[in-house]
Amino acid sequence: MKKDLIFMVEVKSFLDFLKRHRQLSIHTINGYQQDLLALKKFIGTDDLYKLKTHKIREFVSQMSLNGLASRSIGRRLTAWRSFFSFLKIDPNPCANVKAPRGKKKLPSALSVDQTVSLLEGGTTDSLSVRDHAMFELMYSSGLRLSELVNIEIVDININDRTITVLGKGNKTRIIPIGKAAISALKQWLKVRATIKDADNKSLFLSSRGTKISARTVQRRLQLLASQKQLDVPVNPHMLRHSFASHVLQSSGDLRAVQELLGHESIKSTQIYSHLDWDHLARVYDASHPRAKKNGG
Repeated sequence: MKKDLIFMVEVKSFLDFLKRHRQLSIHTINGYQQDLLALKKFIGTDDLYKLKTHKIREFVSQMSLNGLASRSIGRRLTAWRSFFSFLKIDPNPCANVKAPRGKKKLPSALSVDQTVSLLEGGTTDSLSVRDHAMFELMYSSGLRLSELVNIEIVDININDRTITVLGKGNKTRIIPIGKAAISALKQWLKVRATIKDADNKSLFLSSRGTKISARTVQRRLQLLASQKQLDVPVNPHMLRHSFASHVLQSSGDLRAVQELLGHESIKSTQIYSHLDWDHLARVYDASHPRAKKNGG
């Protein structure tokens, strides 16, 4: 009981310090208070002044196992670290303790049906012909937005159905182009040839005949997605993610996808293997003898 009283007195002194000297908001101070109450719950009957680092690590593990987000654990550690510093506890038991890494957010990808819905359809004017070629090429070859806007006419080889791309770190890679993208590019090249005073290098041009900007590509894709009534927000990088996911889903060849995407490390590509878990689960349920339900 005495230890509980001492702890609460120390907490009150600390919160008063935050309010008066650091001039933190009431909201922030309330957050500190909740984090310190969580510390008290972990400590139990242990002596606050005798806490060791290994005990703090146990608390962190327990929070993680209970499903507390990495960001929230990090916030608690920051509050506890400040509290121990205020009490002049040396060494600070939280000094070298870090929150576990949060799960890496999976990139968003369109389903095959959504991609088909987005890319299929007629072209009505020069801008829609250009847009169709851009988006078919992005999906066909897994291009980054920056790579797309910097493509020059000389980078495209229609006969070989390949494109030469200058990617991150000024590294060049040659990527195959699919039939649908080749067809769309041929249409665009015909239209492009009729544009007066056009930039003589860039493959994709703005309505003014200058090199297209990344922002224009973003806006045009959002407009197309809205017209096609897709129920998800679409951005250019999603076409690259969709390319990676769909190729990996069909081939299972992670190394090939790595080369096509221009990833220096296989770790960057491995994240796409998680995108297809639902697909793999459905395949398993449909094909594995022990997964099939029977009437007996």
